[in-house]
Amino acid sequence: MKALYGKYKATGHVLPLLLLLSLLIGLSGCKTPRKTVSSWGEPRYLSSKVQLTVPNKGGSITVNGTMKLISAERVQFSFLMPILRSEVARLEITPDDILLVDRMGKRYVQASRKELKGILPKKADFAHLEKMLFDASRPGAKNYLTGKDLGIPSLEKGKIVLSDFSDKEITLKPPQLSSRYVKVEWTELLEMLMKL
Repeated sequence: MKALYGKYKATGHVLPLLLLLSLLIGLSGCKTPRKTVSSWGEPRYLSSKVQLTVPNKGGSITVNGTMKLISAERVQFSFLMPILRSEVARLEITPDDILLVDRMGKRYVQASRKELKGILPKKADFAHLEKMLFDASRPGAKNYLTGKDLGIPSLEKGKIVLSDFSDKEITLKPPQLSSRYVKVEWTELLEMLMKL
């Protein structure tokens, strides 16, 4: 267990990069009314397994996890430590804001769409993310997204693979963070990313 923690502590500086790849596909101010199907006629709920791979110095890093979506409300990406299956990081995206939680470093970033307007690609909105996830869930459809698909040329070799889709009803509540977690500014996270 110590060896595993050491491995993830050493690569902990990469967690923001892993989460940023997910973030960049999903923040906007698009809102749709609450209903039983999405705006594309899809079921209101969607969940899947997720495998996120991003390039790193000398290779790449892969993290597994889950994705849960309630149409027009919230998307949650949860990334898990191998073997122990404990959560390493979580990304919560709503039409208005995002919450990025680093479980290993006990820190988080919360930012509104307005704060990130000049940072994100033009297609990085909630409606676009929702559509891409529902499209990927169709039988025979392309079930992965690359950095290029997401408008992030610098992460062209990055990839999010989605599998084992379900449209069963789910409940998603915002995570409650204890006082042990320290809030960091979005700019601080960006500075960390620039050093990777």
